[in-house]
Amino acid sequence: MTGMRPTFSLLVVAVVALVACSGPDESASGEEIYMQLCSRCHGAELGGGIGPALGPGSNAAEQSDDYLIVTIRDGRGRMPSFRQTLSEAQIGRVVEYLRQEQRSS
Repeated sequence: MTGMRPTFSLLVVAVVALVACSGPDESASGEEIYMQLCSRCHGAELGGGIGPALGPGSNAAEQSDDYLIVTIRDGRGRMPSFRQTLSEAQIGRVVEYLRQEQRSS
């Protein structure tokens, strides 16, 4: 029985990876996309965690929209690319959501 544990663990990892890679619905809002894909690393309140903060007063708030779009699309440093997961329109909605939240304080 103990020989099956590594196989089961690999199966669980594969299923989790598949679900994470499936991506949000094309019509999802920027907030929905952020919560599904970004909040795990950048925090539900945009305060950071594994990834840097993205909210008001953060370095991200000082960057251009183009910089954020390229970062989301192509990845940067430890951040993965979302080119295969998100459309350009979805990436644009995430940036719009970030800007709205950055201005709200």
